Amino acid sequence: MATWTIKRMQDICEVTSSKRIYATELVAIGVPFLKSKEIIEKVNGQENTSLLYISEQRFQEISQQTGSIEAGDVLLTSRGTLGIPYVVKSSDRFHFADGNLTWFRRFNGLDSRYLRFFFMSPMGKAELNKCVIGSSQQAYTISDLKQIKIALPGLPTQQRIADILSAYDELIEKSQRRIKILESMARSLYREWFVHFRFPGHENVSHIASPLGEIPMGWEVKKLGRLAEEMRRNIRKGGLKEEQPYVGLEHIPRRSLALDAWEKTNELGSNKLAFKKGEILFGKIRPYFHKVSIAPFDGLCSADTIVIRARQPEYYAIVASCVSSDEFVAHATATSNGSKMPRANWHVLEEYPVVIPTLEIARQFSAVIEPSIRQMQALVFQTINLRRTRDLLLPRLLSGQINVDPSA
Repeated sequence: MATWTIKRMQDICEVTSSKRIYATELVAIGVPFLKSKEIIEKVNGQENTSLLYISEQRFQEISQQTGSIEAGDVLLTSRGTLGIPYVVKSSDRFHFADGNLTWFRRFNGLDSRYLRFFFMSPMGKAELNKCVIGSSQQAYTISDLKQIKIALPGLPTQQRIADILSAYDELIEKSQRRIKILESMARSLYREWFVHFRFPGHENVSHIASPLGEIPMGWEVKKLGRLAEEMRRNIRKGGLKEEQPYVGLEHIPRRSLALDAWEKTNELGSNKLAFKKGEILFGKIRPYFHKVSIAPFDGLCSADTIVIRARQPEYYAIVASCVSSDEFVAHATATSNGSKMPRANWHVLEEYPVVIPTLEIARQFSAVIEPSIRQMQALVFQTINLRRTRDLLLPRLLSGQINVDPSA
């Protein structure tokens, strides 16, 4: 640390923002226009679900005026949810919201990956906290961000530190990709078997009429409530005997069965619900957010969650696949009540018609899907452990406590 130097951000890179885009310039298709929310989704490996766009012509005009984002540039969320850094990838092509994100580029003696890890470190967060303005809507100003102080070793040492920490990120991204593949396979298999009726042995099964059209002989159309039930284990606000995991709606990821975030609590400020491992957590506020995940442990959740359990273990995989499908979420959205904060209602959702196979087909489907669910949950815990290890190393590396100088 003795040979590290303290620099101001404005002396080692350009700190700027993008060209402002007005609502009238947004179009139905073109170059993606990202705000803080979409950048956070990219950081978390989530799918951008509600993109806005600007025209190709407008994108080219802006690029000529301000320059386009390039691989290695750093974007920092600077309004609302603050301080989340993202390093632009070579495959990225987008414009971003002025004020929502601050743009760090044209680095001089600073590795962009090192800058990202600095922003994630306790030292970086302390510097960023000095830049916060506002109360109801907190933000950073570019003038304050330019004055941030950062301790810098030589560029080779920065790169070595970034390489070590990035190795953890690569393992995390690999696990996240595997989770997405498993989820995609599960969704595809559900559609093959229960929408297109291409299940094992389907060639030898004739079809019969049903309220939903023709279905395989021996299959039935039943209401979801015949297969699944809502579990309302009310937990009153106040102190708990011991600390428990808590899942708020903010923790449930969009369009993913793999619950990957939660917190621990021993005090409840409002009434909650208890859930058991393997039960399905369905966010009922604004159901179009598609927040449906499977609980990997026993715990507590927001009362704005519908906790769903299959009535029979043979139908568990079918229930999980059904309530997490795009079609079911669309139905929940269409039947929700309220305008500003629409809410789904289980008493309406349990009427949803579901095609039920023979018990043998249900068991075969479970034999394929349930191991995938267990593997997804194992990958989530692996990812959490990797993040924890990276975050323990982070301040020690960026403070020089661990010497990784390649010339030492």
